[in-house]
Amino acid sequence: MQTMNDAARQEAFGLKMMETINAATVALSISLGHRTGLLDAMGGRGPSTTDEIAQAAGLNERYVREWLGAMVTGGIIEFDPETRTYRLPNEHAAWLTRKSSPNNLAASMQWIAVLGGVEDQITEAFTHGKGVPYDQYHRFHEVMAEESYQSVVCALTDHILPLEPGLIDRLKSGIRVLDVGCGSGRAMNHLAKLFPKSQFTGYDASPVAVEFARSEARRQSLENSWFVVQDVAQFQDSEAFELITAFDAIHDQAQP
Repeated sequence: MQTMNDAARQEAFGLKMMETINAATVALSISLGHRTGLLDAMGGRGPSTTDEIAQAAGLNERYVREWLGAMVTGGIIEFDPETRTYRLPNEHAAWLTRKSSPNNLAASMQWIAVLGGVEDQITEAFTHGKGVPYDQYHRFHEVMAEESYQSVVCALTDHILPLEPGLIDRLKSGIRVLDVGCGSGRAMNHLAKLFPKSQFTGYDASPVAVEFARSEARRQSLENSWFVVQDVAQFQDSEAFELITAFDAIHDQAQP
């Protein structure tokens, strides 16, 4: 027989699940706002109508109107019923626009859709246990590159490199660096530009990510960064490196 306490606990958990559904929906809506540029268009902008916001972002007003409704309901954007205008508060924009990077949490909201896109494959993986390869995750490398810029690249010179005393001076003088699981190569290309006397190599199992890294190196005319398609789980390298890094990659491996 269910007690009163059990009933209250059940009700509280049901409310928590409803809040989870609502939060997931808001997260997807924030991701849309990031990808379409709507959040950037509204950042620092005063109260505006749906037409003004749509025009500023170069988007369809009808879709913008529906998105704004979700954002107001989710407590992200404010709505003035008297003037029929919308505003993204500066305090919210500080966490949701590209100008706020590396604190732009809207970029991280994209992972909900990326992961949701492979739900069928992950469900099957629970049976066969072989995992789901990176190439099945639509936009994985694009979103990961954006995430890495905020979490790694922006922290390199001020927080990460100083952890090893004297490392910055050694990079200035010239050493060989290897990044294991380099992804789209943002960290290595960034360091290659900062420290032209050092040599930077990136290994990654994804040909798509490596080609993007190479194209960025070419675009920036970097002659001291190289990228190789390499399964780091089968790491057998005879080359010598003075510094080996792994940013946000080890936990992705089946056998870390």
